[in-house]
Amino acid sequence: MPSSLPLPEDFNPETFMLKKVTENGVFHESRAGARLAASLVENGSAEDLELAEKVMGVVLSCQETDKADLHYGNFYWMLEDSFVQDLNAVEFCLEHLIPMMLKHGAKLKNETQVKVKEAIRLGLSEIAKLDVLVAYTNICLLDIVNTCLGGELLQDKKIAERGYQKLRDWMTFTDSNGTAFEYNSPTYTNVCIKALKQLADYSTSEETRARARTAAAKLGLSAALHLHRGTGRWAGPHSRAYHPSVLCETPPERELFETWLSIGSLPEWLREVIDEPALPFQITETASSDRQSSLTTYQTAEYALGVASKEYSGQSDVLMLHYNCPKADKPGVLYTRYLTNEKWLGDFYHATDRTKSRNILDEGQFYGVQQGSKAIGLYTPGNPGLIHSAKLCLILLGEEKVEEVYLGEQKLERKTFESDKSEWVILVSGEVYIAIKPLSRTNLGKTAPMRLVERQGDLVLELYNYLGEEKSFWELGWPGFFFQGKPQCGFYLEVAARKDYPDALAFAQTLQQGSFKDATDEAVTFNGSQERRWSVQYERGNERLGIEVDLLTWALKRRWTQAGELGWPMLESPMAKQNATGKLELLGASLSCNPEPAWLYANPDKDLYIAGYHGDTPTPLSLNLPTGKVDLALMGIGTLIWHKGKVRVDALKASEPQISHLKE
Repeated sequence: MPSSLPLPEDFNPETFMLKKVTENGVFHESRAGARLAASLVENGSAEDLELAEKVMGVVLSCQETDKADLHYGNFYWMLEDSFVQDLNAVEFCLEHLIPMMLKHGAKLKNETQVKVKEAIRLGLSEIAKLDVLVAYTNICLLDIVNTCLGGELLQDKKIAERGYQKLRDWMTFTDSNGTAFEYNSPTYTNVCIKALKQLADYSTSEETRARARTAAAKLGLSAALHLHRGTGRWAGPHSRAYHPSVLCETPPERELFETWLSIGSLPEWLREVIDEPALPFQITETASSDRQSSLTTYQTAEYALGVASKEYSGQSDVLMLHYNCPKADKPGVLYTRYLTNEKWLGDFYHATDRTKSRNILDEGQFYGVQQGSKAIGLYTPGNPGLIHSAKLCLILLGEEKVEEVYLGEQKLERKTFESDKSEWVILVSGEVYIAIKPLSRTNLGKTAPMRLVERQGDLVLELYNYLGEEKSFWELGWPGFFFQGKPQCGFYLEVAARKDYPDALAFAQTLQQGSFKDATDEAVTFNGSQERRWSVQYERGNERLGIEVDLLTWALKRRWTQAGELGWPMLESPMAKQNATGKLELLGASLSCNPEPAWLYANPDKDLYIAGYHGDTPTPLSLNLPTGKVDLALMGIGTLIWHKGKVRVDALKASEPQISHLKE
């Protein structure tokens, strides 16, 4: 018999649950209890199973069993709750209970097995009733894995088929754009990868397993291309991220990625991708063309800069810079937040120590554009309400990481300042120069300063729209009788490696060689039909970067570079591309298949080529390479891997590959 599982330090023997101590009291999460029960049953000693029975009883007591309740079958988030508040609780509880029953249910008493299966059935009924949108990526994938595996556990074909179909629907939706709607999230991509791994391992449906592996490979490719080679961090922008990862208080995300590889959550060929030193490069993906949501990331050996076309939520990191700081224990990070009423870290959210970092939500609306090391960001307050301040913050972690500060071309003796001018601000930190130029900024009161200040050990450039007495703003209300557009708060940002310039002044002089266009249409009181455009462009040499929005509807009108108008590519980078035309060409390789979503990764130096096909209809497929050729008469959804002349196909309904090698 195995020895007993060591209990976590936060185990509470009085409740048989894991306790969570906050400034508001002690709480016990139902999902943490479900995870503990599953671990105890998996370990399986007599003592573990005895304790698991008790833990399970408490977890099941958190399920809403009143048929009159709107959310009958869901779970309370905390043992201390008396109603269902977080609708996702059922997903996070069942993601532990269902695999536990599939793999180890026979270890439990018959009576307990019956109770747990009935709780699962009730939970799946609630999941089906909620029927979360496929756009809510991580919760949709939990719906899918719980429903597929739960239906198979209960031997209920109707339940299982709902899960199989939802996986098809989620892939169709995602593949119609490019990447996941909840894109590039250090927090939630992990949830998705785990869900797909469980589907691939345990589903009895061959199609579902193949789809899960294919989707995981594509998510993994996107993640791999966003791991910064220098810092090991997950480069932005992020649709959603919790603050510990933003502040690099968690281990480098490269370690998480390598864990995925070691346990088989991702295909082994992705190890070659994260080891690839192909720098510098830019990757652009689209999460939703309808909602104008895309992300761009530029990587060099020294830094990674990422910008979103718009915010996803208050948890977004719409503009984020990671860079090497060899003399510091953590890399450098710059990120943005629009904040009202002087909020800062530690002002809200549960914590035992109010000085510790927590989420600090972005209260602004954002549009951005990026090309390489250059970016333009346009912010406006979301719904300010009654406020005494409103400002954009560009936050650089660790004041001590900043060696020099320039205002214009003047080096400052102190790192902090206040100015009523919109001059260049240049920060020298680690291996980079960071230049920020404030653009049009609406003054909603008597003063709207620009300040560089120290806050809780960080250096923050604050661009105010309002600072004064607490008040509401009639002129910002729409529908309303005074509305003439959203307040403006724009900036241009450029990053450079320190090795590329002799000093900060040389970088500043280069910046001054460029020219700005920052123009806004005349004010007009909105009647619901006009436009009032704000257009910004920076041009230097033969490079140009621009963006234009309508202030009356806060709508993105266009973005451009010297190459022309920017579209919404599914995936565009020097080493990987995706489209739905049935034709892809990259680094001497070409892929031909049905005109359905497909992608191609190419690494000629390692003779590694991966073709992913996501179409619902099996296709003839041809992959032509500098070193050979592969033809399949038929291939369903899946991947084709060529590595140093060896071919492997992981796909539905795949015919025998016909392989030819070119003579050296």
